[in-house]
Amino acid sequence: MKCNLCPRKCNTDVLVNTGYCGKSGENIKIAKVMRHMWEEPVISYKNGSGAIFFSNCSLRCCYCQNYQISHLGCGKECSVQDLANFIKKLDESNVENINFVTPTHYTDKILQALKLYTPKVPVVWNTSGYETEENIQKLKSYVDIFLFDFKYCSEQKSQEYSKAKDYFKVCLKALKKAREIVPKDQVENGKMKKGIIVRHLVLPEMWQDSIKIFESIKREVGTDIYISLMSQYVPFYKAKEMECLNKKVKPLEYKKVLNSINELGFEKGFIQDYSSSSCEYTPDFNLDKFFEI
Repeated sequence: MKCNLCPRKCNTDVLVNTGYCGKSGENIKIAKVMRHMWEEPVISYKNGSGAIFFSNCSLRCCYCQNYQISHLGCGKECSVQDLANFIKKLDESNVENINFVTPTHYTDKILQALKLYTPKVPVVWNTSGYETEENIQKLKSYVDIFLFDFKYCSEQKSQEYSKAKDYFKVCLKALKKAREIVPKDQVENGKMKKGIIVRHLVLPEMWQDSIKIFESIKREVGTDIYISLMSQYVPFYKAKEMECLNKKVKPLEYKKVLNSINELGFEKGFIQDYSSSSCEYTPDFNLDKFFEI
């Protein structure tokens, strides 16, 4: 069972070894199943998003706020049938959607689970953006909404922070493929039914890189797309040991990126107050609280 789901193309037999993402074995590893009230307003809406947080990650950024699951692999071993049961339980709990968080490395098993149980609410693919076009294509007819991170333009920083020098070109191609699959955003009464939200977390001393990302999105995809500009960066995990990351984003840095987005003509989206740069938006991945529905 060779795994080549993400752009790293590890070609690892996960029954024998562990790939870059950290997964191994036949099962899925899940860290938390919860009603998530802190996504974008069109996602959480009134009743919250039904989030399933998958353990391990194909990107593993050094500053990840969810490092307990992305790097340390916190979670429970679950079968495809278990996952289908979680989806069903969330669906029956009156959530607004089913939200797969860091799902890339489990794509095939997630699709198997969706064949066992198809939810009545929209399905959200909450991704780091480090995806192959082939993997995105697999999601056609299964995924309604893409929460699509776009982290870097700089090859140097994407290598230093996420060991993915090719991040920018890979992410841009994947985003364009997602736009092909979901060509129009559909929002009714403040709730997203279909569409794409491009998320970008502004990092310390990288406001110029952020602007280049939005210039590229405008050039390659257009401005008729939802943007979510985040100010919530807090030094987590290995970032605490790095001079360039062991600090918060300055208000002026964030403002420069926000002004650029407006000047480029992006009109749909969301921004965070600068006060959002705190730890309160990070879920508790204590396994004693595996279910919070």
